[in-house]
Amino acid sequence: MNRNMIKTILFLLLILSFTAGLWARGDAELPMKGPVTVASKFDTEGALLGNVIVLVLENGGFDVVDKTELGATDVVRKALETGEVDMYPEYTGNGNWFFMPNDYGDDWYNSKGALAAVRALDKAAFDMEWLEPAPANNTWAIAIRGDIAKAEGLETLSDFAGYVNGGGQVKLAGSEEFVSRPDSLPAFQDAYGFKLKEDQLLVLSSGNTALTEQAAARGTDGVNTAMAYGTDGQLAALGLVVLQDNLGVQLVYEPAPRVRSAVLKEFPEIADLLNPVFTSLDLVSLQTLNAKIAVEGIPARDVAETWLKAEGFID
Repeated sequence: MNRNMIKTILFLLLILSFTAGLWARGDAELPMKGPVTVASKFDTEGALLGNVIVLVLENGGFDVVDKTELGATDVVRKALETGEVDMYPEYTGNGNWFFMPNDYGDDWYNSKGALAAVRALDKAAFDMEWLEPAPANNTWAIAIRGDIAKAEGLETLSDFAGYVNGGGQVKLAGSEEFVSRPDSLPAFQDAYGFKLKEDQLLVLSSGNTALTEQAAARGTDGVNTAMAYGTDGQLAALGLVVLQDNLGVQLVYEPAPRVRSAVLKEFPEIADLLNPVFTSLDLVSLQTLNAKIAVEGIPARDVAETWLKAEGFID
């Protein structure tokens, strides 16, 4: 072995030794995993949960491509199923709409049944995985101005149906999805026996309940009723009350990360990182965090980061 080769080998060994020393002291970063592309819907809670996923994965050493607030359900769903994105937060009850519209078996009305059903269907149809959901039912709901509810004695959707059918003044703000999907407003109307006319609807392209609820609170274009979600945090601040679904029309809608199986197979630690985070997000937690975004105007990423640090999920 000639002298030049010996010098080269010694030099390489020196570099390796120095690099190993840096890693041992924590002075050099380990290679990033991924990239993993994370999306979300563009409503308040979608932005919150999308940022929760992004921050947890980044803290876990992943290179994350942030596509949060990408669009409505159809847009984000198709992006996942075509491989444009790798994961996003979805609701268990939406699986019924994805795979078997209008076929509402009893499983979809309880948390464990809905999760088991959507996992089996999504795995078979699109090779997707569902991680553990948050124990918070973010079901579709209808909220009305508190002063009207009090004056007219409206507590349930049965009361609301009687008010509508009796000629009560109602104009509802809702998204195109809420107005047209068979499991949302049409399901309420069919079950409770009322029908809102075209001029009683203000249809918005966005599914952000902050917009629909603000329209009702402010009386925008005569609106006094709004599409809402069970975990909305701004309802009380806006003077709105949710009408009780006393007939139990709605399915269970618990949010969980929906992930491409190939990604989870390559990086199984994603489940270990995200499952304890989502199972910690109960109804009160989500309402509180959503209110910070919708009412206080704090950016979703900041709200998510503050909560994750306080709970010890990220550094």
